[in-house]
Amino acid sequence: MTRAFAIQAGVGALIGAIGLALLARPALARRPLGITDGREANYAIRLAGLMLAMLGSMIAAFTLIFAGASA
Repeated sequence: MTRAFAIQAGVGALIGAIGLALLARPALARRPLGITDGREANYAIRLAGLMLAMLGSMIAAFTLIFAGASA
C-alpha cells in the first residue's frame, strides 16, 4: 500500500470515528455549535453522524479494495 492509500484510508477511518461519536453522543457537537437541547437537534446531529460514519466507511473500504486490486 502506498503512502497515498494509507493516508486516504486513515482519513476515512477518522471521518467514520467522528460520525460514530456523533451518533453515540450528540451533546459533544451541540455544545460547541451553540445548539439548544431538543429532540429536533438530537435528530439532526445523529443524522449528520450517520452520514459521516457511512462516508468514512465507504472511503476506507474503497481505498482498501482499490489498493488490493492494484497490488
